Amino acid sequence: MAKLVWSTDLNTGIGVIDKQHQRIVEYINELDDARTSNHKREDVGRIIDETVDYTLSHFAFEESLQEEAHYPFLKAHKKVHELFVNKVAGLQHRYSLGEDVSEELHKMLFTWLYNHIKRDDADYVEYVNKNIQQGSFVEKKKGFFGRLFGG
Repeated sequence: MAKLVWSTDLNTGIGVIDKQHQRIVEYINELDDARTSNHKREDVGRIIDETVDYTLSHFAFEESLQEEAHYPFLKAHKKVHELFVNKVAGLQHRYSLGEDVSEELHKMLFTWLYNHIKRDDADYVEYVNKNIQQGSFVEKKKGFFGRLFGG
């Protein structure tokens, strides 16, 4: 499978979200490198854990923006995140039991991220951007989440 390459068509127009998505792309590519370069199992496991941890933090940040913006489909968006988290948790568990799920996980992340950005995330951008124009809640959130995302 080819590397996932960030392109401008994946930009949501919300800078902090785009940076987080770009970092997730980097994690996905790190997983592919580790998986295909015969890295130690522990290295692959660490990258899987870091990818999942970062993605969960990203989801929390994204959902907080949606909540602030009174996004009417927040519950549905959270449900999409929950389903994803459950699927990844299952793969993590299988990996912890010794099964090599790194290729399956990489393919799922690769496909899911692109589709999620283009469909699900695109739907809330208008609401969040309106809220940004009406106040600086993103700046407040950056203070709280800044340490997680380097911002």
